[in-house]
Amino acid sequence: MQQHQAPARRVTIVDVARHAGVSTTAVSKVLRNAYGASPAMRSKVQQAIAELGYRPSAAARGLRGQTYTIGVMLPELRNLFFADILDGIDTQLGDSDYQVLLAAGCNGEKAEAKVIDAMIDRSMDGLILIAPVSAKNRLTEIARGVPTVVVGRHGSSPAYDSVTDDDITGAALVVDHLVGLGHRRIAHIEHHETDRVRLAEMPNAQRARGYRDAMIAHGLEAEIDIASTSYTQAGGYAGARQLLDRPQRPTAIFAGADVVALGALEAITEAGLTVPGDISLAGYDNSALAALGPISLTSVDQDGRQMGATAARLLIERIGRRDRRTAQVKLTPTLVVRRTTAAI
Repeated sequence: MQQHQAPARRVTIVDVARHAGVSTTAVSKVLRNAYGASPAMRSKVQQAIAELGYRPSAAARGLRGQTYTIGVMLPELRNLFFADILDGIDTQLGDSDYQVLLAAGCNGEKAEAKVIDAMIDRSMDGLILIAPVSAKNRLTEIARGVPTVVVGRHGSSPAYDSVTDDDITGAALVVDHLVGLGHRRIAHIEHHETDRVRLAEMPNAQRARGYRDAMIAHGLEAEIDIASTSYTQAGGYAGARQLLDRPQRPTAIFAGADVVALGALEAITEAGLTVPGDISLAGYDNSALAALGPISLTSVDQDGRQMGATAARLLIERIGRRDRRTAQVKLTPTLVVRRTTAAI
């Protein structure tokens, strides 16, 4: 008859103390890096921890005030630009005691609320919310309870810090570049938005505004042409299809994100046209996707790594000092010109 082996018991702080021949108080001091633990004691405890494979309980640490976990909520996992932000967060935290835990908000308020509530319920020390779609009063409520940094959403708050790109300037860089190449029929694929607050604060709306303003500045108001879909590959495909069906198709398309440009490229190729021979194409984010040789996409670089590093720095400062005045950091974008744009 087969016998079932009982699951291994979790090693506790008491086990570490016995193994090291010290008190549990001494072990606690070493774990907290507190004053009063001699080098010899630290060596004993650390050796016992290594030999026993002891791992501190996050729940127990939470009861003492900190879990050393940071929750990062991002809209989706398919957009490579978010990986740049995560790289920046990881680099900034470096060898600190903080552990980053990720979850996707799925671009909807209900799903996003579920993710954020789960992070709060697990007593995370702070939150980094990337392009959240939640109502502003909801974000403020969250930040009053847990130190929070919002990335990629414009506007100020007395409760949370924010890190954004100057999206209006970034869009103008694209239009200026295309106009300099001789293009006049320059179209834009935007992310459809109807909420009044998000129209003022979300990066997609800012980029659409920057596109319009730049077109007007160049005397091209009559040429403004926008396909309103979504910041997804499917949205880029659908938007490009709409634009290609116009009586006068554009000679250049500015996609609001690199992932959108990828879908647009698919639609353009499917229509038997070439980039940049028939249509120039530019994106936004300068993700790893844009730099791939076969794609070589002209794109706005908003320095995702710097955004992530800045967000992590602000969050650690906020955790350490909750009463600090909130900061709004806006980074300056640059345009990286590659092979998808050319003179008309």
